[in-house]
Parts: sequence; structure tokens; C-alpha cells
Amino acid sequence: MYQGKKVIVVLPAYNAALTLQKTISEIPTDIVDEIVFVDDNSTDNSVEVAQQIGIKHIIKHKENKGYGGNQKTCYNKALELGGDIIIMLHPDYQYTPLLITAMASIIGNDIYPVVFGSRILGKGALKGGMPLYKYIANRLLTLFQNICMNQKLSEYHTGYRAYSSRVLQSIDYNKNSDDFIFDNEMVAQIFYKGFEIAEVTCPTKYFDEASSINLRRSTIYGMGVLKVSLLYMLTKLKFFKWERLTA
Repeated sequence: MYQGKKVIVVLPAYNAALTLQKTISEIPTDIVDEIVFVDDNSTDNSVEVAQQIGIKHIIKHKENKGYGGNQKTCYNKALELGGDIIIMLHPDYQYTPLLITAMASIIGNDIYPVVFGSRILGKGALKGGMPLYKYIANRLLTLFQNICMNQKLSEYHTGYRAYSSRVLQSIDYNKNSDDFIFDNEMVAQIFYKGFEIAEVTCPTKYFDEASSINLRRSTIYGMGVLKVSLLYMLTKLKFFKWERLTA
């Protein structure tokens, strides 16, 4: 627990067998109460590794539901377990679990209700091996999103996120896409409901075992980001009503 609040780490996994043990070994067990591992129908032995490690809450999808679909299962289970602070950490070891304490403390002390681990603050992204085209796309998309949403985040595309249960209970994330754009739809919902997002500098690692989407999927994702941003702006200006925001 942290400040009397139950901390749950959720791990949305797909073919994470080679990196799961290292990820788990760095999770701070002094404050983390539960770990939820959701396997999105992996083709490797991720579930067996999770069982060997001793993870208590393991869910395996019988069919691949996508990155967003995986997160829905993660958050639904974490809320069912009574989590007050819910932290999504990728089990591919691209993000360091050592920031969990810092992220939980920001929420646990009621400073901010949402915290993102930002790869862009500082120089961690390129130093960690982020491909240059992804870095440039990240910066351009973030600029566009900040303008449309009237915000000042350093990036909207990190996969390292911590939420107060109050935030997850206030937005209808189950209506969002099952694909990668799920993350951006959640950001839009969070801002529309009036919540603020804090950021902490997060080093990142790009290596063969770390998950990453290809150029085609990245392009589809980028177009989705533009759509979400425009729908958010039009809804705020009352020119349009996007039900995922107003529900």
C-alpha cells in the first residue's frame, strides 16, 4: 500500500516470455499489493513463465483482443480487486519498473490523479534507441494534440501510465477501440472530464525483445491520433458530440 491506498500493477502482455522475469524482479514489492498479468493469446510460453514466477492473477485471452482490448481486461480486473492506484507497465522491459514508487506517490499524495512516464522529457528517447522517424512523428503528433486539446504534455504516446481508480471509474474506457489508439482515446476522455495529467522523465530501451509496431501500423495509428484530436476539439467547441467523451 501507499498512504493507505492499494497499489496494483497491470501487465498487458503479448509474447513477453523473454523479458517478464526481469520486469517482475524490479517491481517494488514494498508498495505494490497485487500484480495482474493479462496475456493476449501469445504464441510463446508467457503464461507458463508468469505461473513459474508466482504471479497470482493471470488472465489469458482465448483470442487476440488487441492492445486496447488487453488494457480493458487489465483495468477491469484491477478495479474488481479494489485497486486505488493502478499502474500499467509493459512486461517487455522497455520502461523501467523502478519509477513505480515515484508515480504511485504522486497519485497517493493527491497531487495529480494521472501520471505518465514520458520518454520525451530529457533526452531518453533517442539515447534509448527510439528510431528517428518515430521520434519525429511523436513530436509532430504531440504538437498537434496539444493545440487541439489545449494542453502541454510532452508526449501522448507512452505506454507507462498510472491512474487513480477515481479516474478509471469516471471514464467509459470499455467503449474505446481495441487497437493501439485506445491510449489516445483514454487521454481525450481524461482531459474532457477535467482531470490533469502529470509526467515524470522515463528512460526507455529499444531492443529486439521489446514490442514495437511496424511502419504500416504506425501510420494507421498516427491517422487515428489526428482523428481523436479533432473529434475532441469539435466536441469541446460543441460543433459535434463524440459519445466516448460525453458518456
